[in-house]
Amino acid sequence: MRKITILFFLLYVLNTQAQLTWQEVAPGIWKTQCGTPDDYTLLGVANCKTNREGLLKLPKVNIPSQADKILSTLTDGKVYLQLPLQREEKLYGFGLQFKGVQQRGKIFELHVDHYGGKDNGRTHAPVPFYVSSEGYGVLINSARYLTVYAGSGSRKDSPDAPVAKDRNTDKTWSSRPYSDAVSVMVPSKGVEIYLFAGPTMKDVVRRYNLMCGGGPLPPRWGLGFTQRTQRLFSAADVIAEVDAFEEKGYPLDFVGLEPGWQSKAYPCTFEWDNGRYPDPKAFVNTLKSKHVRVNLWTNPYVSPDSKIYQSLYPWSASHTVWCGIVPDFATEQGRTIWGEKLDNEHLAIGVDGYKIDEIDGYDHYLWPDVATFPSGKSAEQMRQTYGLWVQRITTDLFHQRNQRTYGLVRGSNAGGTSFPYVIYNDYYSHQDFITALINSGFCGVLWTPEVRNSKTAEEWVRRFQTVVFSPMAMINAWSSGTKPWSYPEVAPIIKEYSMLRMRMLPYWYTTFAQYHFDGIPPFRALCMEDISGQSGIVTENLNTNDLNDNPYLERMTHEIKDEYLAGDALLVAPLFVGETEREVVLPPGKWYDFYTGKYAGNSEVIKVRPGLERIPVFVRDGAIIPMMEPRLHAPVAGEVVNIEFRHYGESEGSLFLYDDDGETYNYEKGEYSWREVKVIRNKKGKLIGNISKAEKGKPNTIGRITWNFMTER
Repeated sequence: MRKITILFFLLYVLNTQAQLTWQEVAPGIWKTQCGTPDDYTLLGVANCKTNREGLLKLPKVNIPSQADKILSTLTDGKVYLQLPLQREEKLYGFGLQFKGVQQRGKIFELHVDHYGGKDNGRTHAPVPFYVSSEGYGVLINSARYLTVYAGSGSRKDSPDAPVAKDRNTDKTWSSRPYSDAVSVMVPSKGVEIYLFAGPTMKDVVRRYNLMCGGGPLPPRWGLGFTQRTQRLFSAADVIAEVDAFEEKGYPLDFVGLEPGWQSKAYPCTFEWDNGRYPDPKAFVNTLKSKHVRVNLWTNPYVSPDSKIYQSLYPWSASHTVWCGIVPDFATEQGRTIWGEKLDNEHLAIGVDGYKIDEIDGYDHYLWPDVATFPSGKSAEQMRQTYGLWVQRITTDLFHQRNQRTYGLVRGSNAGGTSFPYVIYNDYYSHQDFITALINSGFCGVLWTPEVRNSKTAEEWVRRFQTVVFSPMAMINAWSSGTKPWSYPEVAPIIKEYSMLRMRMLPYWYTTFAQYHFDGIPPFRALCMEDISGQSGIVTENLNTNDLNDNPYLERMTHEIKDEYLAGDALLVAPLFVGETEREVVLPPGKWYDFYTGKYAGNSEVIKVRPGLERIPVFVRDGAIIPMMEPRLHAPVAGEVVNIEFRHYGESEGSLFLYDDDGETYNYEKGEYSWREVKVIRNKKGKLIGNISKAEKGKPNTIGRITWNFMTER
């Protein structure tokens, strides 16, 4: 009888919600665990190395008050988490979503998959990290499929439970009553949880990014233009296309080869096709002599005709993908055999990057959840981490050669922030691509709103303009064969914007340096910026008259998913097909037109009619935009370039301009510089500019300097 009583007591304890004990593991970051967490986690696979120096630059903070209210329950072999929500609190993140930015009230199954058109959590980067408008963030470090109720579902014992209403007579009745918690189900016997303090949402995201190692610092050439050639192009076809870019005066820094470069693909041999590419090394060197790099498409599924098939076979999964074996990258043998193949046959002859495809889904072609792996990791865990593995393996290969890379990948997850890869997919909605770009800033990944083809010249321009203001300026023409000049009637606009991307390389490069060293997302939502000392707009103290009298505040209470911040200075507001005008929400502070320097507004909603030749872009008051001379290729290591500093507005301003060799990892040894650029008013009230002296022994690629005062000219 006593044994039965003890058993029931233990079951009661295991099924009772418990508060958690927190430990500060880095400045402003706390960790806890409940139960016995899996030894295989997202952060572990990503091999994150915390950037403590960057974290120490952020404000000192105490643990968020929400910590004491986060509860866990361990029952039936699963962990149930309950995280508190206030009534006006907004939630952002939960991975790379495409339809909406505000995520409260949604239900997600965070599951790596090809995006299928619904924000249900099945996406290319289902990062289990969310950010609150209250200035804190939560990461659940689990490589399992997580079910998240982001403010959906109400407990009967909730301290702030909704009140029952009579649907027959009460027009405020809702089928979705108010919920005061985020509830998460983790299908594991334990889990690690990280809690990030602000004080602002931007600070929260910075802490998360820096814990993951900071964002990638691409080579300069990676921020130039890339064209992906058609699937079955030969070496001669690729060279002819590269020559056409040069002859027609369009910039190009790296070219992407699609599946036909391999002897067999789907599954892959990872070996050059002797017919289309009889001399791969000579081909790569020919392109490099033209200042163009090579990026290779692949997926990791190994063809029976590949020379590594037999050696990898024992280190592969029980199931195949397109009849190719699936390497188990959780084993050292699987990583080594695949990595050495790429290193010996691609990197050794000068290949500069990869596009790694089809590691996300769909279920009908990827390995099923009943598959087994030699490492003993479940198919579920491998699905959640496979994108991290391919990024980690290839990044390490380039790092060992002291050679930076910048590529494309179809899947990622928490911890992958530092990998030099940009996510893409086959879902081709322009509007949703911009929303995804905004959401990428909340989850530590990069996303490109690539352009492939277009039905009209108008669509071509509108899509092309947005890739210019994105992490990767890419034409992905593997199927369509589209070129920048494919629509002659708008070719001058396309050329102008392609050259604008190149001229802005100093700005983009500095923006990515801020991502790496300071954790600041290069592309992010308006609500991530500070407004009156808060992250986002807090509306509980605003009455209806306040909102009616201030269109800006009224708009900020809603979701803004079609304009975004690019770096510290720019606000980008794209137009889509069929639109000739749009509203633009301008945050607090004076804003100026990027092209003319004219005043645009301050804390207000404006209407713009830019014409087809312009994507609306606005610049903060006092901002300084560094621009180089127009050119067809990014500067090579050590090359000196002339810089024009553009100043906008009436206020004094400053900028720290980043510089290094642009190609190697020598910046990790301190071989980089930040030069302070200032605009001040002299005694006569005239704006003048100056730049700090180059530090002896530090990189200095700045040549002749000119100043352009856009607003006062």
